[in-house]
Amino acid sequence: SIQNRIAIMKLPSAISLALLAPSTNAFSATSTRNTRVKNSSPHTFPLFAERYIYGSNTVREEVVEEVISSLDINGVVSEFVDEPEDTIVEDFSSDSDVPTAKGMEEKIRLLQKILIVASSTDRGQFATKLQKEKMEEMISELEARNFSDGFRKPCETKEIEGTWELLYSSTQLFRSSPFFMAGRAVCQTEEEAQSYDWFCDMHRAALAISEIGKVRQIISSDRMVSEFEVNVGSVPFLSDFTPFKYAGGLPFTINGAIVSSADITPTNQGTAWDIFMDTVEVKGSNIPLLRSILDNERVSIKSRGLGSFLEENVSGYSNPRPIFETTYLDDTIRISRDQDGKVFVYGKMSDDTEPTEYNGVEADFGLLGLLEGLNDNFFKFSI
Repeated sequence: SIQNRIAIMKLPSAISLALLAPSTNAFSATSTRNTRVKNSSPHTFPLFAERYIYGSNTVREEVVEEVISSLDINGVVSEFVDEPEDTIVEDFSSDSDVPTAKGMEEKIRLLQKILIVASSTDRGQFATKLQKEKMEEMISELEARNFSDGFRKPCETKEIEGTWELLYSSTQLFRSSPFFMAGRAVCQTEEEAQSYDWFCDMHRAALAISEIGKVRQIISSDRMVSEFEVNVGSVPFLSDFTPFKYAGGLPFTINGAIVSSADITPTNQGTAWDIFMDTVEVKGSNIPLLRSILDNERVSIKSRGLGSFLEENVSGYSNPRPIFETTYLDDTIRISRDQDGKVFVYGKMSDDTEPTEYNGVEADFGLLGLLEGLNDNFFKFSI
């Protein structure tokens, strides 16, 4: 029936929304108090992933079946398959954009497996080499089914606009930023590219005491804004300052977001963007005094202006214009690759194309939130 076909065509969106539902127990590197963002969940990971993460691996298939049955996928598919054979051939031929029931179910299961691994490895940060290889296989298989819903020029569609949160990356999470893509585009040889990869790995190692919060791309018709939120313990070890032999620290943190902005132009027949890096800013810092300085637009890094200066004064230099390709797009999932084929999987949080407003973050090292927590849980003073 027509209703069955419509239901099948909508299954990827339904399953993606179920998998991307906020989990209050998911990994959280960002204070929910100090982060005033569009989605208030600590991280957007599958609701059912917690059972897989904390349970045995044998739970995995059981969970997949549970999610499928909850969406009544099997019922829709079985009803569709029971239709007369000539109807199926007429409306779901190999030349049609409408996927078959079997192909749709396989696509859904593939998305489930990808998102389970993404959540259980904290967006790929703790993925083993074997897990990354398996993810590459699954993502490549999903890419091979691409644009079956009509998104043949994904970077020119209205559907790609909105707020996208990074769910998985095969490389360092900060390389989702156009700033680091531009840095890679400066490299002219394979040896230089390998050196840049090593530099990025060492950059992350040097910041090992920091925790990465939300990583977002906010896409409009001609602009990309990357938001990379970070937390660092501000008083890590009491034993360094007191005679007490205690290895812990104080719950004061330094928070902030590195915000990179760039112009984007569809290229490669609408399957990729040409990125022209513009500015880098630090927003939402909770460091007193420094906050007022960082909020001044004059202290932002004008990388485009710097590049233009180098073009005029350094022979052979040109402003980098990296290419960022979209290899898969549906209503809630986007897969992109940089010029080296490194993969980034994003989940769509909303259609909002406005950057996050960080003015509500208090510049107090998190002290006010700590005092509120002590009062709410112990002292019970009415304020």
